[in-house]
Amino acid sequence: MKQVAMFLLLLLLWVVLVWPFEAAGGRVHLTVMELVPGAIVALLVVLVMRASIPDGFKAWINPVRLFWFVVYAGVFVFCVIKANFDVAYRILHPAMPIRPGIVKVKTILKTKAGIAMLSNAIALTPGTLTLHAEENGDLYVHWINVKATDVASATRHIVGRFEWLIKRVLE
Repeated sequence: MKQVAMFLLLLLLWVVLVWPFEAAGGRVHLTVMELVPGAIVALLVVLVMRASIPDGFKAWINPVRLFWFVVYAGVFVFCVIKANFDVAYRILHPAMPIRPGIVKVKTILKTKAGIAMLSNAIALTPGTLTLHAEENGDLYVHWINVKATDVASATRHIVGRFEWLIKRVLE
């Protein structure tokens, strides 16, 4: 069953990637030339990865998790854009107002996937870089402009914007 769910999800991803449907007579349809390659690739991926598909995979078909993932993606994009402007300001400012440092933050996320997703979100946001993530939820982050050195405040500044959404998506 999980192989079928994985195949359908991969095929849906393919359809979204080739989204410019042809409109024939006002109807939107997908041509065979667009659908067949996606079905073949999805089938090959499922055949090769069938032993690696997690048992909890069907939980991803949950509409609530998918909703929170879409919300997370929007928040993540907004934070990346905002951080890009902040870093550009610091680079272009004549005094270059930076205060770099490494801070320790804690997360309440318990799963390895949640900690990895949070670490990647931090690393992909300009101005911060996850240096080390421990299984107990401690993360060591390089921060271009340290605003707080204590764990609680640094956690609130760096982790707070992503953690609660990732918890709703993965846990």
